Amino acid sequence: MKLRRKSKFQAEVATSSLNDIMFFLLLFFLIISTVANPNVIKLMLPKASSTQQLSKKQVTLSVDGSKQYFIDKRPVSPDNLENELKTIMAGIAEPTVVVRFDKSLTVQDLVNVLQTGAKLNIKMVMATSK
Repeated sequence: MKLRRKSKFQAEVATSSLNDIMFFLLLFFLIISTVANPNVIKLMLPKASSTQQLSKKQVTLSVDGSKQYFIDKRPVSPDNLENELKTIMAGIAEPTVVVRFDKSLTVQDLVNVLQTGAKLNIKMVMATSK
């Protein structure tokens, strides 16, 4: 006597977990590809017997809330600011000034200070807090 099954056996492969695995692999490679920088040029730099650190003279220009100007904690009048900066920056190849500006002052006050630096070809760097 030959017995037959009513339903035929069909082989199935559970692929529901493969979607999760592929998603995590894709995410992993996307993150790694953004971290890796392909534009890096590897160089073997020459060695020197002595080291020399080049440090720039750091000049700080501070302006407080009452529009009082200070160059390295020394008070300066706003009318004399350009002349003072010119004498301090004389002979420096790349003059740079760190500008510390009170947040209560207007943008126009900041622009006036930055224009003074642009007139004298001084690089102005704005100091901020975290």
